[in-house]
Amino acid sequence: MNATLARVLSYAGHPLLILTYILLLLMSINPYAFSVRSLDDQRAILLLLSVFSTTFLIPGFGVALLKPLGFIRSLEMEDKQERIGPYIITGIFYLWLFKNLFSVTQVPALYAVCVLGATIGLFFAFFLNIFTKVSAHATGMGGLIAMVLLTAFEWRGASLAFPVFGGWVSFSMTSVLACTVLFAGLIGVARLALRAHVPVDLYRGYVAGFVAVMIANVLIR
Repeated sequence: MNATLARVLSYAGHPLLILTYILLLLMSINPYAFSVRSLDDQRAILLLLSVFSTTFLIPGFGVALLKPLGFIRSLEMEDKQERIGPYIITGIFYLWLFKNLFSVTQVPALYAVCVLGATIGLFFAFFLNIFTKVSAHATGMGGLIAMVLLTAFEWRGASLAFPVFGGWVSFSMTSVLACTVLFAGLIGVARLALRAHVPVDLYRGYVAGFVAVMIANVLIR
């Protein structure tokens, strides 16, 4: 795989974007579960901005500050010890978001499962990182696959529709799941192409992320 394409895919599949992606998916499939009519509603936009800020912008800014402070040598964090601080920073914000979701009745339990699953997956990666190297990208992708799989079971018969040239194109949840698995595979290939990880790092990550979401589903349901 071309290095430039691999970097683009790595950015697109960044683990801090997973909760924003799944929120977009859930609100596109069933906006009424969030007490909104569409993604254009003001409340939907505010919720998306809140999740994006809490799980990506603010943690990302905090992690970026570690470089000029000398705690990490690069944002790639090739040394597993450098990842300890970023995991802690991100975990705090994920826990904060999960706590706040319980006070918002308009958010369906399915999304609370996703947030708790992402948080558990993050701490799985944190503890695994103490002993061995694990891919955070793969952990995020494993979690995303589990989230889409749960959505397919929870909202049977649902579909994802897009307006195209004045009409609508609809995708079944089976198609969405297949695309998610393909995307997760491409992210893994990209990380290998960039030599950021070896295959076993990816396997650990995929399993950790998937299992974390399933544990969250058991705990909340």
